[in-house]
Amino acid sequence: MTANPRLDLADQGEAADLAAFLGRLLRFDRAAAVRLQAVPGADGGGVLAVFGRLPLGGSAVLALRTVRLAGEVAAADLTVSAGQLLESVDEPGARLTLPAPVTGPSWAGLLPPRSGWQPLGQPPVDLVMDEVRAAVAEFKRRTAEVPEHHRSREVVDALADEIWSRPLGAVEGLPLRVAHAAHAIGFLRPGVPLQAHRAGPWLRLDAPAGSVALRTGGAPGAGLGLSPLR
Repeated sequence: MTANPRLDLADQGEAADLAAFLGRLLRFDRAAAVRLQAVPGADGGGVLAVFGRLPLGGSAVLALRTVRLAGEVAAADLTVSAGQLLESVDEPGARLTLPAPVTGPSWAGLLPPRSGWQPLGQPPVDLVMDEVRAAVAEFKRRTAEVPEHHRSREVVDALADEIWSRPLGAVEGLPLRVAHAAHAIGFLRPGVPLQAHRAGPWLRLDAPAGSVALRTGGAPGAGLGLSPLR
């Protein structure tokens, strides 16, 4: 991809959706990196998969947004700055220019598998959103109840981790953390269909706008700070 760093997107909507996704990632981490995988299509065009990490507690949650590509597409796999990629998105022209690769963070070396996923269920999005909102409200309330002189980052992180580690009632097998991540990145929207899956230690929640995946039992980046949705 070095000789042809520009990618043509399928339309302006794809460019706008990619820009919104990158903007949300940067809200959590201004120095965020994303791993990109460009896959050519059999009849031209192709897909660009964009992976980013959401720092939401003791286990790294990954968010995936796919973007439809047009024109000639060469296979590529690289890690770049999310901020530089966002700056390169030309929404009116429906194109982007790939920034220079960066040294990838540890999470970028361990992505969810492409196959082997087993269905866990199709949780109703309204119930999932209700659970996330209730958990956010509890986090705010309990944080406010902690005396200010005891409200350290460690205390707040431990409280958030306790809440988001609970099981999601709308579907068996997923923690609230996964739904929280999907909500924080903008994938949960009223009326959209959801699907939950498991593959080995990985859990995944799919929505039309993208997917979030969590590696259970510890993952690269474990122990980093929390950024609870407010």
